[in-house]
Amino acid sequence: MVRANGAVSLRELARVVQTSEVTVRRDVRALEAEGLLDRRHGGAVLPGGFTRESGFPQKSHLATAEKTAIADLAAGLVEEGEAIVVGAGTTTQELARRLARVPGLTVVTNSLLVAQALAHANRVEVVMTGGTLRGSNYALVGSGAEQSLQGLRVSRAFLSGSGLTAERGLSTSNMLSASVDRALVQAAAEVVVLADHTKLGTDTMFQTVPTDLITRLVTDEPPAHDDRAATELQALADQGVQIAVAGSSTGGAGGDPLPAGRQPRRDVPLPGPRRGQVVPGSGPQLRSATVMGDQPPAERARVADLRRR
Repeated sequence: MVRANGAVSLRELARVVQTSEVTVRRDVRALEAEGLLDRRHGGAVLPGGFTRESGFPQKSHLATAEKTAIADLAAGLVEEGEAIVVGAGTTTQELARRLARVPGLTVVTNSLLVAQALAHANRVEVVMTGGTLRGSNYALVGSGAEQSLQGLRVSRAFLSGSGLTAERGLSTSNMLSASVDRALVQAAAEVVVLADHTKLGTDTMFQTVPTDLITRLVTDEPPAHDDRAATELQALADQGVQIAVAGSSTGGAGGDPLPAGRQPRRDVPLPGPRRGQVVPGSGPQLRSATVMGDQPPAERARVADLRRR
């Protein structure tokens, strides 16, 4: 399956062979030891390390439910009449499908897939960059794309990538894509990264957005066994990144139901100042990941309990 598709999720493997993800994970580990594939959070890919990048057909089959939930939550951050930039990627494509319902929106993008998703939204203006078409992800790259972004200023940039770590921030496997993403970041007052849990803790060759430039991360609930992803989320929060987690214990926002006995990660510790900023007497603060509307009493009690801890 990995040879045919370039990548495969543990969930899909477990479904096909009719066994548990725990068993599949053990087998994937054995195959990695033989050099037949590389493990990734939530799946496996063909060997290649930092430089390998799956094409759009392969990426579109990975973490589809998670990407849908992330896109639902991220779309709620966009307001009527706003001007934003949206980068290339399968998750940003899902976001674009939901942005078609936002009136008066202006979307600048280098992604043909994002533009296609908004093509029939008569109340959304789409501005395409120039550049050279990169067929593997249907994105415009190169000096033409970067030059068309000069002098542009928008409220937010929504970007995805191949990996995200607290140490290096967002990264990708392709130099041309990374360069355009950097130009998109320069055009935005805030940067919102869309990354499912399979990308947390993964580092690839070219840095696109350093951690201190990431305003907010929209992600999904990591599985109970994925300590690495949970640790990475905490490390990102410690560096001042606002964390918004899609899904709940009942599978809200399009996410999958959480395993029995787990609590939804609706609140993540988020310190106010970023690295290099010192605020006397300040300590870790908590900010709701849902960020919209007043919290119900039970949610406020949970936040208060986390503050005391």
